[in-house]
Amino acid sequence: MTTPSASERPPHDDAPASDLPWYREVSGPQWKAFWAAWLGYLLDGFDFVIITLVLTEVADEFHLSTVQATTLISAAFVSRWFGGLVLGAVADTMGRRQAMVAAIVTFSVGSALCAVSTGYLMMFVARLLIGFGMAGEYSASATYVIESWPQHLRNKASAFLISGFSIGGVLVAQLYRFVVPAWGWRALFALGLVPIVLALWLRRALPEPADFEHAKRSGDLDAAPDMFTTLYRGRRAALNVVLTLVVFAALLVIFTGHSSGALMTTVLALMTAATFVWFLVQFEPERWPTALGVTLVVFTVFFFAWPITALLPTYLKTELHLSAATVGDVLFWSGFGTAAGAVLAGFTGDRFGTTRAYWGSLALSIPLL
Repeated sequence: MTTPSASERPPHDDAPASDLPWYREVSGPQWKAFWAAWLGYLLDGFDFVIITLVLTEVADEFHLSTVQATTLISAAFVSRWFGGLVLGAVADTMGRRQAMVAAIVTFSVGSALCAVSTGYLMMFVARLLIGFGMAGEYSASATYVIESWPQHLRNKASAFLISGFSIGGVLVAQLYRFVVPAWGWRALFALGLVPIVLALWLRRALPEPADFEHAKRSGDLDAAPDMFTTLYRGRRAALNVVLTLVVFAALLVIFTGHSSGALMTTVLALMTAATFVWFLVQFEPERWPTALGVTLVVFTVFFFAWPITALLPTYLKTELHLSAATVGDVLFWSGFGTAAGAVLAGFTGDRFGTTRAYWGSLALSIPLL
């Protein structure tokens, strides 16, 4: 067995350096990659949280019930999974940087369409576009940073990155208290376009991560097709296209509240879940049980976390009759706590292991919930 040369070795096959503090092990270009991706997460959080803050104002203007209004939140989840497939394919073929830029432009355009929406349907479609872009932003930015940073620091990289989403929520919550009372809810969506200029400027000159470049040079990218190609260009392409359309229809029926009772909702949900498992089996024939296990864990966490997060501002305004300033303060501390927890998880993950840190954080959150 021969020893590979330096140019043939994986770029991040490294061991922890004992003489340097961790932050000095990260080079200037690696920090630049992190902050560019972190800014993308911030914009993701900024644009997503807007609808939760102005839901009551939108409902009043478009004469929507609370249930109808909440479908504008869930609309982003109808398209999110497909956005991950498409922009994930862009990341695997054209590069992580291109996928990040495409994602941020997509959900920013969706935010602009929300600002000029003339009714419920137009805003629902705009929210579909936001969800599509956010999925790509979430996955492409995470992959970009993790592949850019030293291997033994990737717990910190991914954990620190997630804090950007919460900081985006904190920022928009503070803007809400000043912008909406003075200029209305549409102005807040319009502000979602402002930071995109800075994000695109930062990402224009960013290099692709070393892991991606190494895989590209070695031909590993061609040897491992992305999930989009696997599903929609293989021998089962026709069947998968039909299943994708069926899943979209099922999710629209569920999330817009048009299913006729619990039985129909359960059937549609099980059919959707079975389709997702089928997609996983095609993409990872040997490792799909692991992917399914992770999916179930994330589903369980989101099941109780997202409804509370998304509807907290509505509850504060309609049930507790709090002012815009007070609502902004509550979301400030909520987002600040989440960001602090994300940063802390980077250290606990390295100290106790990723799995223990994850379950420990989850166990601490449930009593508080």
